[in-house]
Amino acid sequence: MNGPEFRDALHSGRRVYGTMVASTSPRWVPLLAGMPLDFVFIDTEHITIDREKLSWMCQAYRYAGLAPVVRIASPDPYAACQVLDGGACGLVAPYIETAAQVRELAGAVKRRPVKGAKLAAALAGHTPFEPALQAYVDAHNRPHSLIVNIESVPAIEALDEILAVDGLDAVPIGPHDLSCSLGQPERYDTPEFEAAVTSIFRRARAAGVGAGIHSWMPAAREAAWCAAGANFIIHSSDIIATRDTLTTEINALRERMGDTRRSTDNGAATV
Repeated sequence: MNGPEFRDALHSGRRVYGTMVASTSPRWVPLLAGMPLDFVFIDTEHITIDREKLSWMCQAYRYAGLAPVVRIASPDPYAACQVLDGGACGLVAPYIETAAQVRELAGAVKRRPVKGAKLAAALAGHTPFEPALQAYVDAHNRPHSLIVNIESVPAIEALDEILAVDGLDAVPIGPHDLSCSLGQPERYDTPEFEAAVTSIFRRARAAGVGAGIHSWMPAAREAAWCAAGANFIIHSSDIIATRDTLTTEINALRERMGDTRRSTDNGAATV
């Protein structure tokens, strides 16, 4: 899936499936390209990846037919431009709580390469771009998606204003941060958490914006969220899949050999 196809799917409601990739190994590119995935989610908020390696990953996954979607460390428009220059199709900004933050990011993602006073005047609605420039930036940024994480109670309270910002393509939920904001850390089965999630999905889809969540939970839970409106699906990660698979297999072997099972859940895979 290329950038324009990914962006169109987010708005149409078509489900797109991806996983988070922390490994920078080139062996992962052909492996994931052979899986039933539409995109890869590369996280630079919690994972240490330098700019050159990140660009290599984006270019490699693009040419393998998977849209690279990158989360930056903070909602910084200049960091957003750097990631897009490096080859990302989608830009994810973490912990967004205001429409003003989204407008600044929309300037970086949807109006590149315009900057400075000219961009500020356009974003404020004072001085629209000349027709030739508007046509240029529309074509130049057609492959790019602007995605912002909704991860807190203030973000939910401001969601209608956030969804109204021109250029926004999707609002995935960060479940760990949201559970903490609700005062119920890592409790994903409470009525309050479920109500928050389904409200975000419903309001986003009603606005024609993609909705999703990063989930490492059972498939039945993910399917229920899809039925509630999620169409941007980030399933698990290479870290979590490795942890879960090896834990299950090694403990099964230990049991067969009469040895004690071990728990390895130390929270290291929580993102």
